Amino acid sequence: MSDVVYAPAEVRRARYAVAAVFAVHGAVTGSFATRVPWIQDHSSVSAGQLGLALAFPALGASVAMPLAGSVSHRFGARNALRGLIALWTLALVLPSLAPNLLTLCLALFVYGATAGMADVAMNALGVEIENRLGRSIMSGLHGMWSAGALIGSAAGTLAAHLGSDARVHHALASAALTVLGLLFCRWVLDLQPTEDEEPPPRFALPPKSALLIGAVGFCAVFAEGASLDWSAVYLRDQLDTSAGLAAACTTGFTLTMAIARFVGDRVVDRFGSVRTVRTGGALAVLGGLLIVVGGHPAVAMGGFALMGLGIAVVVPLCFAAAGRSGPNPSLAIAGVATITYTSGLIAPSAIGTLAQATSLMVSFVLVTVLAGGLVAFAGVLRAGDRDRPKLSAPAAAVPDRQS
Repeated sequence: MSDVVYAPAEVRRARYAVAAVFAVHGAVTGSFATRVPWIQDHSSVSAGQLGLALAFPALGASVAMPLAGSVSHRFGARNALRGLIALWTLALVLPSLAPNLLTLCLALFVYGATAGMADVAMNALGVEIENRLGRSIMSGLHGMWSAGALIGSAAGTLAAHLGSDARVHHALASAALTVLGLLFCRWVLDLQPTEDEEPPPRFALPPKSALLIGAVGFCAVFAEGASLDWSAVYLRDQLDTSAGLAAACTTGFTLTMAIARFVGDRVVDRFGSVRTVRTGGALAVLGGLLIVVGGHPAVAMGGFALMGLGIAVVVPLCFAAAGRSGPNPSLAIAGVATITYTSGLIAPSAIGTLAQATSLMVSFVLVTVLAGGLVAFAGVLRAGDRDRPKLSAPAAAVPDRQS
């Protein structure tokens, strides 16, 4: 991308703008997730058919993510993000309009494809801004995504409680988030490809480095998906707790992850990506052991909290490392994102299948083993600890080219 030098104030402004875009992206996800029961009723699908349909967002994302680099190269980083985030926010309305299983699957495929491409574009810009700032920001950006998801889900919960039609709710949410997304994109870096820069392939397999980094992300996202979807069930069925206490466990896990992401950048700047992930992996393993052998609700809840604390910053650091692992950051980030999306897709069903064959406790033994992979393979994130260029002096900057 462009070698244009930006003033420190412009880069800092771009950081806050990208953080806001992350929040918008998360708000779409939160808005959708809370209205899935309404969408199921409206499209008249069974639980099994809904499970099939919910695989299509990840499928759409996996197919479309490798295209994001080509879009950014052709239109420039700012215009690409502007277009992709608008497509994503507008796609929110599609699932609630689907009258049957086929149209629901198609709607969710488009929904996932636009989500994935916007995800790659905003993470690539986040890595570029991190490079220019010379300090870690990716963990905080993903923390903003979590905050946006929380806001979107809170609004969706209120809409569902009031009995509103999801088509109306999502139309209003989509319109508001589209306006906000386009507004925030005005202040991101307007990076353009250089004249001698080779355009990325329109579709290509991710480089080997991205596969290794993605494997680390796979372990973290698997543990996250398993904990989010099964922690309440574990406490209720395995430890015989009340439904309220079981739900509180899931809330505690989510809160721990969000807090860890907001403070994670300071930890990464002090200790580096590799040491941070290894320490986090050790905490996640300890949490997994408490879940499996604790035998008491309070101990298990502490275990889930440690699990959330340990894995919270892994995915942001995987994106950061991918963005510095080779000559084509967008392609590497797309590869890592595809692997992590896949992990999030298969984790809940894999845990359920294993639990049915053995027990839920054995399922979390698997989660603990995968968390140990963070300790063993954190070294592949060393690319994220390369020296980052500091902000250039304001005198060297050029005027911001807002459109």
